[in-house]
Amino acid sequence: MSIESYIHRFVPATEPNLPTILALHGTGGNENDLIGLVQTVAPGCAILSPRGNVLERGMPRFFRRFAEGVFDLADVAQRSHELAAFVASAATHYGFAPHNVYALGYSNGANIAVASLLLSPRTFKGAMLWRSQLTLVPEEVQSLAGKPVLMSAGRYDPLITVEQSEALYEQLRSRGAAVSLAWQESQHGLVQSDIEMTAGWFRALIS
Repeated sequence: MSIESYIHRFVPATEPNLPTILALHGTGGNENDLIGLVQTVAPGCAILSPRGNVLERGMPRFFRRFAEGVFDLADVAQRSHELAAFVASAATHYGFAPHNVYALGYSNGANIAVASLLLSPRTFKGAMLWRSQLTLVPEEVQSLAGKPVLMSAGRYDPLITVEQSEALYEQLRSRGAAVSLAWQESQHGLVQSDIEMTAGWFRALIS
């Protein structure tokens, strides 16, 4: 996959040796949606922000689904591998370190980040997942040993149940990820505590 495979934005780092953040929007978003939030969470980091290649009633997504919570698993797998190849190509094109990329995704974007972690663990050094759930469980279990992952879930989310959030947590933990699950007193939408908590987590991680 070349960098032309996704409409995207790249924001260069303003400080040396910091990670690159792969920003992955939710359903109906685009490559501009998370730029400001990433700059708050990870100031100084480079940002690679692609637009999902799937359209659902005109709304960009990163993979297809048949209905709310019913995913096209073959498409999830294919799009996950395509995303991993895009990140590798972008690293060469823009000159950032391919081994120092963290995913930050919301909703559908967080779900493609999870799938990519499970299928192609080398793509990300770690991940920040806002309102995420497990879409597929690969037959081949690959190690996520030591990878830092933050999940931020809404306790009253009508789209992702507490049980689904906990199931994803257990899948990541069972593969060795250093995963934290934080609960927000919210529904599916982001709240200020998501941003503040994630910024504190990331700052402590890279300090």
